[in-house]
Amino acid sequence: MAQALPIESEAPVVSESERTVPSPALGPPGRLNSLDAYRGFVMFLMMAEVFRLSRVASAFPESGFWKFLAHHQSHVEWIGCSLHDMIQPSFSFLVGAALPFSLANRAARGQSFGRIFFHAAWRSVALILLGVFLRSLDRPQTNWTFEDTLSQIGLGYLFLFLLGRRPVRDHWIALGVLLVGYWAAFALYPLPRPDFDYAAVGTTNPGPGVLSGFAAHWNKNSNLAWAFDTWFLNLFPRDKPFLFNGGGYATLSFIPTLATMVLGLIAGGILRSDRSSRDKIRFLVIGGVSGLVLGAFLNWAGICPVVKRIWTPSWTLFSGGWCFLFTAGFYAVLDVWNRKGWAFPLIVIGLNSIAAYCIAHLFESFIGTNLATHLGRNFFGLFGEAYKPLFRGALIMLVMWLVLFWMYRRKLFLRI
Repeated sequence: MAQALPIESEAPVVSESERTVPSPALGPPGRLNSLDAYRGFVMFLMMAEVFRLSRVASAFPESGFWKFLAHHQSHVEWIGCSLHDMIQPSFSFLVGAALPFSLANRAARGQSFGRIFFHAAWRSVALILLGVFLRSLDRPQTNWTFEDTLSQIGLGYLFLFLLGRRPVRDHWIALGVLLVGYWAAFALYPLPRPDFDYAAVGTTNPGPGVLSGFAAHWNKNSNLAWAFDTWFLNLFPRDKPFLFNGGGYATLSFIPTLATMVLGLIAGGILRSDRSSRDKIRFLVIGGVSGLVLGAFLNWAGICPVVKRIWTPSWTLFSGGWCFLFTAGFYAVLDVWNRKGWAFPLIVIGLNSIAAYCIAHLFESFIGTNLATHLGRNFFGLFGEAYKPLFRGALIMLVMWLVLFWMYRRKLFLRI
């Protein structure tokens, strides 16, 4: 993934036990296996970038199979959604889903509000700075940008924590205010001038990032969030002025990302409630379908395009719908039907999501280089040149998982 997700942490950032009715578990007692497995699935999708499926697909240009897989390991250019686009919203959603369990766990241990608030504030700052650190690797100076998964979650996490202590009614109110307010802010920002130089901001006109009519309020690198970053990011020391983000990503996306976390907060509240399993699944499925339909309608009607890169409100609803459905599926299979054995590899990753995120971003090249050294550089081409990226990626993935499995066996979990 181009952005440092994830983690989110994101990722799947969950450092507290997600408690529910005791049941046989693959993870620590009292945890919802479904949330750990969903988190592990999301982290696997991020780590699976090492397979380089687009390179394999380029070797078989007539193959619809490889083209399909490559599409879902890439971000769509502007409007739309691929499986890869679901990584960051899932990270964010899971942060919200874990919060009700985290707050209840800390309260049960008798921790004061001040102590819990301090931990939330520290976590927020740590996520922001970890995101900045990972984006600054191999650069001559610190790369002060805040559009990646970790930083985006960190920017909104303290607000989420405070909201998590409020009644459920306030969660819905906050969701509406965030989405409607963010939509209105973009809608009221002036449209790009007819002579706007899109090439100067890394955008092709005509192209997928340049829309017409009312939807042009969400054009790539000519919208409200882009204008904010051309001011805000230039307040930090830089080797050259910030003019645009090549992917169109923006700092202000943390606001609708917070809305995604609120959706997760609502889902987590349902999972932790005393409702029957059937009612929980029904709520999640209805919420998922509703989010998909409403997000798609807003896009179709020209009210708000579904754009992940700038996290439009319609994207929040559309991707949130998928998150609800994924949660329903994992919950039904693992925690209701107790079909858990198949999910063990995912749970190993999900229980150590921060470690998985850092390993994927810090050690892919190191692992690949050492595999080539010890196995021979021609070893990756064992199944032919076309499959070389895939085979190399599979070996790297195996090594990363074995490291996480070693940590799992020794109960070494990296927490924030």
